[in-house]
Amino acid sequence: MRLLGCSPQGALKAALDAGEEDLGHAKLLRVDSSGRPVQTAAEGELRAWIPSARGPGLVDLTLDLWSERPPLAAPEVWDLWGAGRPEECNRWKQCGPEGRRFWLRTALDNHEHGRPDLPPDTICHLDGRHITDLPGFFCALGEAVNGPGGYFGWGLDALNDCLHGRWGVAPPFRLVWHDSEVAHRCLGVTPHAVRRPPSFDELVAFLAERDRVEVRLA
Repeated sequence: MRLLGCSPQGALKAALDAGEEDLGHAKLLRVDSSGRPVQTAAEGELRAWIPSARGPGLVDLTLDLWSERPPLAAPEVWDLWGAGRPEECNRWKQCGPEGRRFWLRTALDNHEHGRPDLPPDTICHLDGRHITDLPGFFCALGEAVNGPGGYFGWGLDALNDCLHGRWGVAPPFRLVWHDSEVAHRCLGVTPHAVRRPPSFDELVAFLAERDRVEVRLA
């Protein structure tokens, strides 16, 4: 990855001024408009540098990644988080399936660990109007429990962990799934198979099998 027009500071500036070959590693952080880090965009080893054409004192750095590159859908999610954590639910609906999957990663990275759970027997309302795919279900579920930009699992295994508590609501709790017919229509009722996402009926059955949540379709 090439980083263009960087202004070296601190240890990196000292290493460049000393002509050192080992420049260390770097982490790229996506920040919001207030400068608060949203999440790590990339991380790797600094392998080379050249003076930048973008201005005096600036350098272009070559970063040898050891992390995955952000997906192509990352910018659309970061734009929606550009002013900070969303203040209204369902902003993720503007994203396609890949963007919704990355939204879940962003929500997890911004989950407030250690915050007290909502008490047992809490009623959480799942807005089902925009659940047209599996990532959308988890985006909506995270917001039903933890508010706009909230996280409550990104797959069935992660959801099972969240249902044990310490992720926003203490079990047992009740989940009212509004406009559930949207997911029923879009996710279908095809049985789960290898590499096939779970159907609407399987999601409901998965939740119903747990003694930590009571699901009511509305």
